[in-house]
Amino acid sequence: MAWTWEDERIDQNVYSQGEVDRWVYSTCNICSVGCGCYTAVKDGKIVGVKGNGDHPINRGRLGPKGENQWYANNAPDRLTTPLIRNKEGTLEPASWDDAMNLIVSKAKQSMEEKGTNSISIYSTGQGFLEDYYALAKIGRAGLQTHLMDANTRLCTATTEFCLLQSFGADGTPASYDDVDQTDTLMLFGHNLAETGTVLFERIMERKKKTGKPYLIVVDPRKTLTAKEADLHLQLYPGSNVALLNGLVSEVVKNKQIDTDFIAQHTIGFEEMADALAEWPLEKAEEVTGIPLETLKRAAEQLGTTDSLVTTTLQGTYQSADATTACVAINNFHLIRGLIGKPGSGPLHMAGQPSSSANRTAGGVGTYPAHRNHTNPDHIKEMAELWNVEMMTLPVGPEKGIEEHITMIENGEIGLFWNIGTNSMVSLPNRQRAKKAMENTFVVVQDPFLTETTAVADVVLPAAMWGEKEGTMENADRTINLVRKAVEPPEGVKSDFDIFLDFSKRMDLQDKDGHPLLTFTTPEECFEEFKRVSKGRPCDMTGITYDRLEKHNGLRWPVPSEDSLGTPRLYSDFTFHTTVEDAQSYGKDQFTGRALTKKEFADKKADGRALLHPTHYLPPAEQPNKSFPMWLTTGRLVWHWHTRTKTARSPILHMAAQHGYVEIHTEDAKELSILQGEVVRVSSPRGWIEVPARIGDAVQKGLVFVPFHFGSWAKKEAANDLTADFVDPLSKQPQFKQSACKIERIRKEHQMASGESLEYIAEQYDLSVEDLKEANRLTTPYEIQMGDKIEIPLSVMNVPFQPYMPYRGKI
Repeated sequence: MAWTWEDERIDQNVYSQGEVDRWVYSTCNICSVGCGCYTAVKDGKIVGVKGNGDHPINRGRLGPKGENQWYANNAPDRLTTPLIRNKEGTLEPASWDDAMNLIVSKAKQSMEEKGTNSISIYSTGQGFLEDYYALAKIGRAGLQTHLMDANTRLCTATTEFCLLQSFGADGTPASYDDVDQTDTLMLFGHNLAETGTVLFERIMERKKKTGKPYLIVVDPRKTLTAKEADLHLQLYPGSNVALLNGLVSEVVKNKQIDTDFIAQHTIGFEEMADALAEWPLEKAEEVTGIPLETLKRAAEQLGTTDSLVTTTLQGTYQSADATTACVAINNFHLIRGLIGKPGSGPLHMAGQPSSSANRTAGGVGTYPAHRNHTNPDHIKEMAELWNVEMMTLPVGPEKGIEEHITMIENGEIGLFWNIGTNSMVSLPNRQRAKKAMENTFVVVQDPFLTETTAVADVVLPAAMWGEKEGTMENADRTINLVRKAVEPPEGVKSDFDIFLDFSKRMDLQDKDGHPLLTFTTPEECFEEFKRVSKGRPCDMTGITYDRLEKHNGLRWPVPSEDSLGTPRLYSDFTFHTTVEDAQSYGKDQFTGRALTKKEFADKKADGRALLHPTHYLPPAEQPNKSFPMWLTTGRLVWHWHTRTKTARSPILHMAAQHGYVEIHTEDAKELSILQGEVVRVSSPRGWIEVPARIGDAVQKGLVFVPFHFGSWAKKEAANDLTADFVDPLSKQPQFKQSACKIERIRKEHQMASGESLEYIAEQYDLSVEDLKEANRLTTPYEIQMGDKIEIPLSVMNVPFQPYMPYRGKI
């Protein structure tokens, strides 16, 4: 297959006096696209990055965050020694021995007093597969805790659970190869131009050359992505399932389905179709707010296209009925037979560079290599692979981070280990989370002091990208390699080495009394994981570090050393739904209750995909008299998550320095809000004060706040506002729909004798036009002596540099 990229373009950002000493093979560690790159090294320091022209994912291109990721490595405020909170409540420098011995002491105390399931390990989607596998082994086989989660729960947990529901195992079916070939691409809640800029550029380059794919964008905002769509479905917040039910119902009604595929390769069609009977397009129009003619155009395109790729991201995952919406997308591909074929399949994206690897390696809810923790045969197999007693391995329903917080509040968790994530900015209803964390022993593993270290009892300085080696699994199952370019700063250790040290100090052993962790390097760890993956859906038997570098990544499964990977799953239309093979027995699609082995067996799926009815439930919290507007949150092209790294790049920081609230022009006019005026945004949980950006990017009645900004010193954190309701299946929080209100923050000025509007404007560093607009005046002469006028507290510029996501030759 020919690549969309006909030409390489080497994007490069280097700061060096003279030539660099060497270029080291690597992979971008920002978003989940997985762009190949090289790290520039001079005098033992990372001084830049350039794209890898041979890597098929990006052909040398890099996004703005990827080009600037290396600045954080050289930040002057890097932590270079562990910190321990003293009796006065201050973090002070400590030795590694003192810090690690304290952690070990607290871990043992917690296990003795509260039981083995009292240690919570909360990790990241930006680490390496080897880190996650080491954690899985330490957590489950060593500490015997089932409380393992990651910030992927906030980001893309729904990916995993919708795949389990429909196909019996994790692993997104389609890949970027299919994006290159498809006739129709639907980006569902996926602002790709800002969250995956290189992949969006890849799509647009093909589209401008060939006219394909037909691009459908589903988003309540007019994003950069939506502006390039052939069809923008601008729906009301929380109505994803209503939209999908209407579209699928219309396709079924028009008999635009593959009846042979349905009969041979799926079960559950009749039950699914019955649930759709109440969803004509007219009802979908009413609930979603999308005009009927627009819905008909979308249904016609989706019902007649010969190939279709559907991507999803936070707009789907962080919304009401998240798993149900993604299952509805799976249903659509299955009933049209558009899966396992070139140019077709659901591509449920990941957000972070290696969040998929955390799922695959077992660092979160399930056991390594997609094993079913409710299947005794799978647990027995893990016990044999790890050489531990089967009965010591913890099982039961996985618990998401919000459940961990509840357990902390109830006094059930004695140690919370926060690894590589700034949870005190990223968690919903973060004031509640902060209060909980203040009542347990918290370990934070991070290169910097963050909002989360404010609640830490111990801080461990961790190495960053380029200072350690390992593999990442990107969004389309590609395993990519990151080579170590430089040593970390003196006093800093890699996550992997910290885990080895912890395991040794805890004296974690297998059943024969040997050390539990039998590996000492990331590559040795990967070789062990390969053995664990053999025969499973994610089989990596044929992968080596050298092969990854030679072939610029390989998509699992790679079952042998002559395999070049698997571009798409289920090309034989056989799914992982036998009782023996399934990674999960699934959940009740409506309540989220885990199904028993018998309930799953009674379905008799036997290798066929599962179609589910998709019932619509409106968001749990909705605008009301006290909080009359919708609030949604999201990301900007210039920043990554909580800006721990990107804020340390001068270019990225200057492009977007602070938070803001996006308000529709009509709402701003009704509230007499000025462009850039600092306003208060309140929800039932808290408030922030940020400048207003006024325009038509959001719908009337909806406001948008970027979630990157969360300093405790400033009141601009979106997650002071967000609700902590979760999806019943994936346990992913519903960041995208909360209720809020907007209030002006002003003081009054009483006009004195001789004062003019021009004089008042000058005194408060405002323009006359600002004062007129703020007070709904048509001329400067309507105000008389003694009248009171409102003075905005602050009017400030909200800098936001324009970015063109597709810069190549078209």
